Amino acid sequence: MSAHQKEREEERKEGLKVSRREFLGYCASLFLGGLFFLREGNSFAQPLGEERRAREKANIPLIFTHTPSEVPTWPYLGYDYNKRAEELTEKLRSACPGINFIPYHAQSVNDANGIIEETKDVDGYLVYIIGIWTGAPAVFARSGRPTIIADDLYAGSGEFLAVMEEVGKRDLPVVGVASSDFKDVVRAVHLFEVIKQLEQSKILIVMGGGDITPTARRLKELFGTTLEEVPVEEVNSAYRRVRARSAQEWVDKWVKEAKKVVEPTPEDILKAARLYLAAKSIMSRRNGDAITINCLGLVYGGRLEAYPCLAFFQLNNEGSTGCCEADVDSTITQLMMRYMTGRPGYISDPVLDTATDRIIYAHCVAMSRPFGPEGPANPYIIRSHAEDGKGASIQSLLPLGEKITTLRISLWDNSVILHTGKTVANIDDPKGCRTKLAAQVEARKILRNWTHTWHRVTFYGDWREDVKNFARLKGLKVIEEDI
Repeated sequence: MSAHQKEREEERKEGLKVSRREFLGYCASLFLGGLFFLREGNSFAQPLGEERRAREKANIPLIFTHTPSEVPTWPYLGYDYNKRAEELTEKLRSACPGINFIPYHAQSVNDANGIIEETKDVDGYLVYIIGIWTGAPAVFARSGRPTIIADDLYAGSGEFLAVMEEVGKRDLPVVGVASSDFKDVVRAVHLFEVIKQLEQSKILIVMGGGDITPTARRLKELFGTTLEEVPVEEVNSAYRRVRARSAQEWVDKWVKEAKKVVEPTPEDILKAARLYLAAKSIMSRRNGDAITINCLGLVYGGRLEAYPCLAFFQLNNEGSTGCCEADVDSTITQLMMRYMTGRPGYISDPVLDTATDRIIYAHCVAMSRPFGPEGPANPYIIRSHAEDGKGASIQSLLPLGEKITTLRISLWDNSVILHTGKTVANIDDPKGCRTKLAAQVEARKILRNWTHTWHRVTFYGDWREDVKNFARLKGLKVIEEDI
């Protein structure tokens, strides 16, 4: 082995102190994930889930419905339906590489029934109405499978509107798109990818007690997502194996990039860095796409070595998912939105202020790259955890003047709760949690409609329609608490 190879091998092993036997046991995950490369650009390239395995594509029949070209109807007599279908297929395949489109033509109800019989194991249907009055679109809408129906304007509009009337009356899992902007079709079709990714995902939960089986079963039923428990002892063991030098690199990075450090000692931040590296090692070994930890209960009980606030901060900044308080509802919300938007969110304890028509999203952690790993970073301050004044957490000074979407998926009653707003201030107040992002909303409406406990998850951007469309495809009830 050359000197250069030896140096690279030492870097590879640097993240954790391990015995020879332990190291051999970890080799597969080290080579797959590149976990212990600590220099920026190696471990930040993509989320852990995409590092470890290629995702299966969603299989979506792409059905073009139309009459024969010799029939005088919209768009017009003699229209070249085959040419239009080829154009749209090419555009869709280029715009949605994560979907395997299977093209079909349907000119009648019988054709539609035949396609449904032939495609029993697909992930949904995309019906493109490029000519009208075949009766086929309604057959797919009634199939019970997630379906998107697109109107090729001035070609499918009459039948499209008739089918969407039935969809609304019967509350079918169908999303309709009628837009001259092809990107609106792509945005809706991307939801098939989100659904497929969730089916292949795994959430790791560190509880330290209690039975997760009912929640795991419910999560699997609704989204196909696996919930796997990680013993606290495994986290602490991984924490103890982290080399101080490796953790110190993260301390140096975080402190250098911070606006300032207020309460935490260097040792507090070092502990946070060790927990971050421990969490990454566990996610890599267990193929986890997200991790959530019962942080308050475990730290208050003296069972966890450090608060995971900076670990979650860093995971979310680099395109992975770390979530507070073993909150599975909020974790699946954050994972779904990561797949939908490419952006992290952060869990908060909202505070309503009806005097100013504001809602303040307060927590002791938030990301500093709210537009995704490649987006700009905002300033942050390293603080102690507010409620007990211990450890290290984050006060993120998030961007203002931006639209945001705040939501929560509720596993137990099949619903999505959501509202939107515009960021107006970062509140600095000693009471409550460290990060306090204020948004302008209709506070009294939200107060009247408030349900589903306290936590919400906030994302930059206006994603209301996308979330509603996702909910419709998955058969979830939508509660718009600001309407």
